[in-house]
Amino acid sequence: MDSPELCLRGCYPTPALRTSEPEHIIAKMKTTSSACRHNFKTTTTTSFFPNTQFTNHESIPSLQESFAEFIRAYPKYLETSRIDKIRARDYYHLSLSNHVCLDYIGIGLLSQSQIKSANNFPSFDTTFKPVDLKAQLLNGGEESKLESATKKRIMDFLNISQNDYSLVFTTNRSSAFKLVAESYPFKCNRELLTVYDHESEALDAMIDTSEKRGARVMAAEFKWPRLRVHSAKLRKTIVRKTKNRGLFVFPLRSRMSGAGYSYQWMTLAQQHGWHVLLDACALGPKDMDSFALSLFRPDFLICSFYKVFGENPTGFGCLFVKKSTTPILEASSGSGIVSIKPAKNLLRFHEDSSGTDNELQQIVIKEENKKSEEIERSNIECNGLDQVDTLGLMLVNSRGRYLINWLVTAMMKLHHPNRLDNCALVTIYGPKVKFDRGSAMAFNIYDWKGEKVEPALVQKLADRNNISLGVGFLHNIWFPEEEKKGILEGNMKCKEMGRFRNRKGDYGITVVTIALTFLADFEDVYRLWAFVAQFLDADFVEKERWRYTSLNQKTVEV
Repeated sequence: MDSPELCLRGCYPTPALRTSEPEHIIAKMKTTSSACRHNFKTTTTTSFFPNTQFTNHESIPSLQESFAEFIRAYPKYLETSRIDKIRARDYYHLSLSNHVCLDYIGIGLLSQSQIKSANNFPSFDTTFKPVDLKAQLLNGGEESKLESATKKRIMDFLNISQNDYSLVFTTNRSSAFKLVAESYPFKCNRELLTVYDHESEALDAMIDTSEKRGARVMAAEFKWPRLRVHSAKLRKTIVRKTKNRGLFVFPLRSRMSGAGYSYQWMTLAQQHGWHVLLDACALGPKDMDSFALSLFRPDFLICSFYKVFGENPTGFGCLFVKKSTTPILEASSGSGIVSIKPAKNLLRFHEDSSGTDNELQQIVIKEENKKSEEIERSNIECNGLDQVDTLGLMLVNSRGRYLINWLVTAMMKLHHPNRLDNCALVTIYGPKVKFDRGSAMAFNIYDWKGEKVEPALVQKLADRNNISLGVGFLHNIWFPEEEKKGILEGNMKCKEMGRFRNRKGDYGITVVTIALTFLADFEDVYRLWAFVAQFLDADFVEKERWRYTSLNQKTVEV
């Protein structure tokens, strides 16, 4: 069998290669890609705990034993050791706090060492800019050299041309979605079509605003249980004949289940008169390098950045608007646009400092102005972006691929003891072991009775173990008629279906979510696995559930 690691050296062709190469080369690439994916899946499923089920949390192998097995299956993981050095040097707070951060989605701008260094400006602030989106895009406005430099750095990082797109900073991801909804001409392009397998605060804000402005909202559906797009229904919705289409909102990857979606949905939508908004928030930090933006050219693109991984989750959103699309936008009275400015760096004085309050205030102002001028004259330094640029696409993506697929495999090996029906502890929603699955995962834990442990409780218990998890809601799920009937009638023969509930007229399920950043390491995913394995102990579940109930509140105080 060929080594699956060879796949990571180019067997996942970019859209640019698929469209520019001769047909016989494309066919060969597809064959090679298919073989690589198959080999990777085979190696993953046969290398880790073959023919083994763990029914006791004390029986799982140690961190050292698991890592040794991991390296035997994925020897090229060791080539990503540069990331471990970056983590130890520039994000040492993760080791000091012994914290596992699995709830981050987005891209970090700065490193912790950069923030703490006396030679670097500590951070930036955002201030609201009272301006209409279209006016901002057409007329620009005053912006500091820091803001200009930040825009250029981000556009270079994402490989987006300033000749083709304008960039507006927003308060957050939700603000970016809402700004588009407030400005898009829904009066003449009435339809809003979304492709999301999960509930999203940002998307909800867009839908609410769009409906108030007369939009007709539609959503793609996802087939249970793999959560693949229901292609026939989505294609029919996109190509059906209407006078004016509208806005097609499309993520290349689910930020909750890790499922990926074909680039060709954007092409199909554009061919049939839709404007396209690409949600890039769930993409990996270097995935835009393989996106070939010049080929698909969405009308809008949204992504988000946070300040420092594992320490400061605040940041801002980025809304890119294609310059040729700007004229169709309508004036709006909404808010959400922000400016980027140097953070205030107030000086601290000892209690015995001499001078009046007024003199000290003047010193602070002078020092702040001096520091701001230094920042204005220099190029913006974003260690987080610089590090990813240096590492490159292949290295970053291969590391995430190894870790998430090991975690999926390990989770599926946990089973309750003494059950004739081979009851699994964990149910994973969406793709399982897969070469090109994303680094996000949605799952639930079920006790020995088959009852779901509430995700909010799992999240809080994980927090006690210094592990940060997320909670989400999967929806827009399509079931075959017989299974759907089982849900509606509460048919207990459809056990898994009976666990779904209705929210806002939509059947879905609340889940635990995780996401791996490029800084994640094997110990992070192992610690999550070891934590989840504790639920194999029925006493552990009952004890924690009793405490949860006795406190009579929605969250368990640690």
